[in-house]
Amino acid sequence: MTSLLIVLAMPDQVIAAYKDALMAHFPGLEISAVNHRDKIGPYIGRAEILVTFGAMMADEVYAQAPNLEWVQALGTGVDRITDQPSLGRHVIVTNVAGIHGPPVAEAAIGSMLALARNVPRSVRAQDRGRWDRFPARLIDGKTAVIYGIGVIAEALAPRLKALGMRVVGVSSAPRRLPGFDLMVPREQLVDALREADHFVLLTPHRPGTEASIGDTEFAAMKRGGFFINLGRGETVDDEALVRALGDGRLAGAALDVFSVEPLPEEHPFWSMPNVIVTPHLGGFYDEYPARALPVVEENLRRFLAGDREHMINVVQRGERTL
Repeated sequence: MTSLLIVLAMPDQVIAAYKDALMAHFPGLEISAVNHRDKIGPYIGRAEILVTFGAMMADEVYAQAPNLEWVQALGTGVDRITDQPSLGRHVIVTNVAGIHGPPVAEAAIGSMLALARNVPRSVRAQDRGRWDRFPARLIDGKTAVIYGIGVIAEALAPRLKALGMRVVGVSSAPRRLPGFDLMVPREQLVDALREADHFVLLTPHRPGTEASIGDTEFAAMKRGGFFINLGRGETVDDEALVRALGDGRLAGAALDVFSVEPLPEEHPFWSMPNVIVTPHLGGFYDEYPARALPVVEENLRRFLAGDREHMINVVQRGERTL
């Protein structure tokens, strides 16, 4: 009997949604599920299939999986999967690319509006029972610079245009896309940021990009601009961001991803009044299992039938996607 292990650091009802759906469609599978990689011990040794998110993984998981043949990532990103030394070269890796455009685009817009209207200040005033009135800032007529142009940026740009913004894209492969007023190569990021009221980071983490967004990039932005990170935390120099937020160079930041997750309790981001911290929620929404499971189920059918050459969303080793 083929053994499948689900590893999801999520509420029990979310884990059950995946497990129950797969059991209903594939009654011949042995399916186990745990809510943290620390609990894989009884199952990982015989697991042939692993269903998880890259952010929830570590090299030690693969080191304990001698029978592993396939990893199905439930996100688009494959960080901590394809870059782990203990993952055998023969192991197939697939993802669910293509389903994250609307939810992450909405997360970006929500963050931009929350920062511009200083929603955290109003919520804190409500907690204290204070009637605190202050002028909001508009996003209408402002410039958004989006770094990292993929499915999410393609969904985000037209939405920002509908809100009256000017949209500049920064990409390793500039091309014409709906919703963008201008597209420039990534070598021109700093120049593009000179116009930025909002800097939206969507670029994935690749080797050599660690802490690549730092003092130079933040200093290039308009004073009082906002920074939104829905890409990867590893690409940002946290100390540089804290400095830019502390000295007023940036008016605020909305951060959904971090180099260490969960974000350590002692990290200054937690206590900074001009920072919104969300725990990697950008692509996490109520309909996620319903949109991800069709990809997982199709791949399972092909895998179990021995048709591995035609599995969908296969990620080539060394590839990093957002």
